[in-house]
Amino acid sequence: MLLSLRIENFALIDRLDLDFGPSLNVFTGETGAGKSIILDAIDVVLGGKVDRRSIRTGATRAILEATFELDSSAAKWLFEQEIEPIDGNLAVCSREINVSSGALRSRSRLNGILVNRQLMEQLRDRLVEITAQGQTVHLGQETLQREWLDLYGGKKLTQARSTTSTAWLGAASAKTALNRRRQSEQQRLQRLDLLEYQVRELSEAHIEDGGELEQLEQESIRLGHVVELQQQSYRVHQALYQNDGDSASAADLLSKAEEILNDMVVYDVQLQPILEMVSDALAQATEASSQISSYGEQLEADPERLEEVEDRIRELKQICRKYGQLSEAIAYYHSIQNELNELLEGGESMEALELAYQTALEQLKDACSHLTILRREAALKLETHLVGELKPLAMEKVQFQVEISPCSPTATGADQIAFCFSPNPGEPLQPLGAIASGGEMSRFLLAIKACFSQIESAGTLIFDEIDAGVSGRVAGAIAKKLYQLSDKHQVLCVTHQPLIAAMADCHFRVNKQTIAAESSIGEAANSEPGERTVVRVAVLNSQQRREELAQLASGRSAHEAIAFAESLLVEAAGLRQSQSAKPSK
Repeated sequence: MLLSLRIENFALIDRLDLDFGPSLNVFTGETGAGKSIILDAIDVVLGGKVDRRSIRTGATRAILEATFELDSSAAKWLFEQEIEPIDGNLAVCSREINVSSGALRSRSRLNGILVNRQLMEQLRDRLVEITAQGQTVHLGQETLQREWLDLYGGKKLTQARSTTSTAWLGAASAKTALNRRRQSEQQRLQRLDLLEYQVRELSEAHIEDGGELEQLEQESIRLGHVVELQQQSYRVHQALYQNDGDSASAADLLSKAEEILNDMVVYDVQLQPILEMVSDALAQATEASSQISSYGEQLEADPERLEEVEDRIRELKQICRKYGQLSEAIAYYHSIQNELNELLEGGESMEALELAYQTALEQLKDACSHLTILRREAALKLETHLVGELKPLAMEKVQFQVEISPCSPTATGADQIAFCFSPNPGEPLQPLGAIASGGEMSRFLLAIKACFSQIESAGTLIFDEIDAGVSGRVAGAIAKKLYQLSDKHQVLCVTHQPLIAAMADCHFRVNKQTIAAESSIGEAANSEPGERTVVRVAVLNSQQRREELAQLASGRSAHEAIAFAESLLVEAAGLRQSQSAKPSK
């Protein structure tokens, strides 16, 4: 229930504080007085859209704050969001809208905690429901009618619809898998042939070592130059250790140097490190000559091995031309082995996929069939209930039927829903949106709300000129229906009908006033002085209500109009008493 609303610099409102009653609250005033601005403010503070016009001209900031008393469902939701209520069961929703350098920004808070718009909209669904006369154009939409029927069917029907949605997703997934398999079977066979050839080719090549080609190329060079290597190793041996020519070998020269240094060290020990280096060099030269001699002796020509190496090199290079570097070819070989195994296994067979799809399709059909049965049961109850709500609204001969016809299964079932309506005797039932007038649509919408009043979670119902296009006896019937709704819900209603206003427990008058412009919170400092238009709202006492009802009824406060207004109040009191005497449903 909405307890209070505070507004600063919103549209034409500079400052406004309102406290609401628990039952029927009405707003009256001249056309264009700003009544709908109050309802817009409630919408915006609960996450509704804003634009630059939301901020009062000359201001840079607008502030909206609404305080709600929570029912058990809303309190549970708040607890799930880990937000503490205020004073046990209150939620204070606020929104600050700022404009700076042409950019519009807003921040929402719930009990002082910053929240995003999505969270605020979730709370909105649990607190209020706003119904405008313009919404009647949507009543003919099949989607909305199906949603209403399913909601009316209660938890059992809602669960069946959820089951149907799950079954539809399962059938759609199975069908997609089957179609994908059908489309890819030819590609799979082509891929299978290619992989079998490549696996066979790479397997026969026995590739395992990514460095094999480099090693073979080095071996091929060595085998192709055995004679040169033998000759050069002999020359190295001579240069290091045993030279048959006139010149001395390295070992001879180092040995001579060592001998001289040994004599020198006797006279100067500082030469000892040099002696050691020469001695080490002599030892290394001797060892190197021994190893190069051994290497040369082991070298021998091997034409067969050379031919074998060159054949293997050609084979590996052929593999590399097809599959990249040898290491890449090895990695590719391992990967296609796995892919080939998967293709040979084939995953699920075509028959298994066909069976899975047929099974999912049967489950979907069963779910849709069950959902249709529940919808037909709910439709019968809704038809009786809604006609019962419409008859008191000056539609005594009305006929209403929910037509349910089969269609292709979807996530919402296999039913095409159509609300059919005949307001006049002898006229056939036709789709609601095709024949109902504006006034009839308004009454239909109000009757729908009455049908849902016991199952909807929103504690506050808001009607913006739901009585547009009606008058006289119909207005009285709407007044009764609104009063009935206010027995279980808080109702806020913008109206031009005096009898509806007379039924109110709390009556607000909205009007525009022209005042001298003053700088206020959030307004630009350079605002030009002058006149400004503001919206003012007043809670009316008994005498003021008479005057307001007289204005609504005749446009003047003449004695006759006042008398008529008093008669309306008496009539409204009688209607309230008669309604209160009826047991609650």
